[in-house]
Amino acid sequence: MTHPANPRGRLEHANITVSDIERSSRLLQDLLGWEERWRGPAINGGETIHVGEEFSYIAVYTDRAPHGRFVKGAPLNHIGLLVEDLDAAEQVVIAAGLEPFNHADYTPGRRFYFFDWDGIEFEVVSYE
Repeated sequence: MTHPANPRGRLEHANITVSDIERSSRLLQDLLGWEERWRGPAINGGETIHVGEEFSYIAVYTDRAPHGRFVKGAPLNHIGLLVEDLDAAEQVVIAAGLEPFNHADYTPGRRFYFFDWDGIEFEVVSYE
């Protein structure tokens, strides 16, 4: 029995609902050196900004409706972000008024976590 070739792939984007797309977009740009790739109208009368690089991005979406904070782990555990300078990244998070926590230094790299204004957890890691 023959098997089809194993296709290669990568994560192209994640789409998250946030209360303020401008604020979330700015944080991702400041934290990662990313750019706004696109913005426009979205489902349910909402708006989306795609923030990222050439081959990947995070879509920050709002429908302008009130949403409660998600319980940790629902709908996802966290989004992992890779940076070259972890200390500089932590300063960006602090300057945004957010609180880094759970700092760790173990193979394969150093890391910390933070919750954004909507309760979405991010892990920031550096393999320096």
